[in-house]
Amino acid sequence: MAPVATADSTTTATNGSTKPAKAAQPFNPFYSPDVTGDTDDGDYPFAKYKPHFPDVKWEPLGEIEVTDRGQFADPEKKSLFAAASNVQHLTPAIGTEISGIDLRQLTDQQKDELALLVAERGVVFFRDQEIDIHQQLDLARHFGPLHKHATTPVPREPGLEEVHVVYNDGSRRPDPSAFSKLELWHSDVSYELQPPSTTSLKVITGPPYGGDTLWSSGPGFQKYLEGLTAVHSAVAQADGARAAGHTVRREPVETVHPVVRVHPVTGWKSIYVNPGFTRRIVGVPKAESDAILELLFRQIAENPDFQVRFRWQPNSIAIWDNRVVTHSATFDFWPHTRHALRATPHGERPLSVEEYEKKTGKVAKDRQLELWQQQGLPLPKQDSTVSRGYTD
Repeated sequence: MAPVATADSTTTATNGSTKPAKAAQPFNPFYSPDVTGDTDDGDYPFAKYKPHFPDVKWEPLGEIEVTDRGQFADPEKKSLFAAASNVQHLTPAIGTEISGIDLRQLTDQQKDELALLVAERGVVFFRDQEIDIHQQLDLARHFGPLHKHATTPVPREPGLEEVHVVYNDGSRRPDPSAFSKLELWHSDVSYELQPPSTTSLKVITGPPYGGDTLWSSGPGFQKYLEGLTAVHSAVAQADGARAAGHTVRREPVETVHPVVRVHPVTGWKSIYVNPGFTRRIVGVPKAESDAILELLFRQIAENPDFQVRFRWQPNSIAIWDNRVVTHSATFDFWPHTRHALRATPHGERPLSVEEYEKKTGKVAKDRQLELWQQQGLPLPKQDSTVSRGYTD
């Protein structure tokens, strides 16, 4: 399990008052479950969506058939874009913000086009969305069967076990010295047999500043990685839940996935490892595995050319493709409250380059080369002897 932090002897409530803390508890913002929050709800309008940890047990997940809706989309996305007042790419590599669309009003055709856009751009943002959690779940079901998390909280309101609650308030203060910012990068529940696809998160209460989320899309790497597989583990997350006294609703699994997977619609290759859940490369010495993963993890976390950062506002919603990007929250907003709800559709079982090409008869593609070709740009020569210059 990752390092843990310990709460302060006093904490600041969301109303600014200072009160004695409960007994010190191990706390790591990634592997420890969200708190249930200040028990004094007051007039908080979203109290029914505060974290709840049901004492139930679920059967292991089996394989389910998933059809990616992006394959039915118009590649030009004319229906979706015609409904928008503005479509703004935030960086060349990742992230698009769309204005003028009410997610409650999307047609099935527009939803399919949104799935394809999210696959191509990694993450798409919308602001001022009145969509409620039931409507958010309905939208997510268009993209696939919904995942139920085995350890993290669900809302207090009954019947919402498919919702993942993100909640922090002034009752618990993270200690940044007790965990590495690198390990907070992750693709959601990548240890599942069929990890998530087109995932949505809506912030319903946010701090006045801070609490941003970053998404990262990994650049291309050498062909050597395409033949490797890696173990993704749920064990540390389950251990964190047990340490906090919560029920592990489904026993943790460890699953082997390809290090390079191929998106079923775009055919684009992407690195599929993350610091949160990927533990080791299969079939290579530990030193080699550690070196490969360290390189990949640092590319994810430290390469700004492939990152986008989103400043949340209440009623903002992000929709991202968990197959092609990783993400990380910032914990700089204490003692303010940050409360969000996530809907998480299952995707297909990850396909390696070899499996994709055998199954489809198509050649898996390099995303960056595809984008350059679409823009009519000349492809770079693969010449390692050319010196690189810098202008900054």
